Amino acid sequence: MHQPRRRDRRPARRVPPEPAQRPASRHTVMGADVVLVGFFSAKQKDFATVMASAATELAARGARVVAQMVQRRGVSDGGVQKMGLPYSSRTLLSYGKVREAAQVCDRARADAVVFVASLTARQQRTLTAMLGRPAVSLSHILAAD
Repeated sequence: MHQPRRRDRRPARRVPPEPAQRPASRHTVMGADVVLVGFFSAKQKDFATVMASAATELAARGARVVAQMVQRRGVSDGGVQKMGLPYSSRTLLSYGKVREAAQVCDRARADAVVFVASLTARQQRTLTAMLGRPAVSLSHILAAD
């Protein structure tokens, strides 16, 4: 005889609803101490200029850049093939660099973290949770004006 089918007693996976996205606005960085984070491939040689212009844009909007960090991709032999890709689709950066950014933010008592690269909504949520402060993209701040 065959055995009766057993019912799966595990609860069904429920996907939580997406939280309403509030637009990053000028008030996010106005008067705030921010850490500026850049992600660049090794092909982009002028990353220091891009970081300096991003710091200038933030200063023009009332933010104080208290620290800057750069993650470069493709500097080592292993990263050359994946140079244009982020280290992680969840965080854009490598896990160690995210931990380092969190430590820098804590030491500098930063109010927010501004990324030079565009962030997806998922990356924004994940980085905000991991860093313990709002993580926003510079492009969102510039678009809000």
